[in-house]
Amino acid sequence: MIYFVQCVLGGILLGLLYAVIALGLTIVWRSGRILNLAQGELVIVGGFLIWWFIAMTPLPQWWLGIIIAFGIMALLGLAIERGIFRPLIGQPVFTLVMMTIGLLILLRGLVIVIFGGEERPFPQIFPIEHVVLGPFSFDSALFWGGIIALLIVVALAWFFERTRYGRRFSAVAEDHIVAQSMGISVKQAVSVAWVLAAMLGGFASIVFLNAKTLTFIASEIGFRGLPVALLAGLESVRGAPLAGLIVGIGESLARAYIDPITGGGMAEVFPYIVMVIVVLFRPQGLYGWKIIERV
Repeated sequence: MIYFVQCVLGGILLGLLYAVIALGLTIVWRSGRILNLAQGELVIVGGFLIWWFIAMTPLPQWWLGIIIAFGIMALLGLAIERGIFRPLIGQPVFTLVMMTIGLLILLRGLVIVIFGGEERPFPQIFPIEHVVLGPFSFDSALFWGGIIALLIVVALAWFFERTRYGRRFSAVAEDHIVAQSMGISVKQAVSVAWVLAAMLGGFASIVFLNAKTLTFIASEIGFRGLPVALLAGLESVRGAPLAGLIVGIGESLARAYIDPITGGGMAEVFPYIVMVIVVLFRPQGLYGWKIIERV
């Protein structure tokens, strides 16, 4: 029983982290109707920037490297929106999706050109020692990352649902033309969305790569947020935590109870099984908007 509860608690922490990644996708979709398939590469860029400023520059404190890296990630998000997606306003969804695939390739190429393609040891941000609570033991990065992720999710939900500025984002999400008629800057909303998405990618790199090897395989972290975002509903900020918990707990239980039987692999594909089921039977997700068009 203790082992089962351990798996569930670990899945909750993992699900909260997935929810943060999913929010990066959700925010960009709400603002500009752009399904950002390059979110995983933003994780890679954030990881390399953090590695560079902590391990390769003579900064007096390691946390200064994180602050500088996050500042650059914010500028990168702004540059992506201004230079790539703003000129594409009004283009079909297919064009925008293909552009995010091009952005994925571009970001990976830039990282290879600037930093090289070799594997790097990622800095240790969180302690190596496990966090022990009674009979339960948790990976330190997963535990503290999950706590921080919960705070981020709560803060973003409060911002979008309780503040006047956040409600403007909701208006932008519903209809750009209506939002503009109300004096709301759609371009500003899209810019802020990309900045937040880039910074959330940087946060994910810290948690998932802590004291591990930094490789391009880490881009898969960004793709793990896609099933969560689809399950929640691409428009739903509030649904992301619940969807993250479902996927995180399911993945954790699959790793504990199914992988030993199948020889491994079930935990890796579980989020995508959820994604296929959602797309087939409930495309709008748990809390997504069901749009009715009058013809």
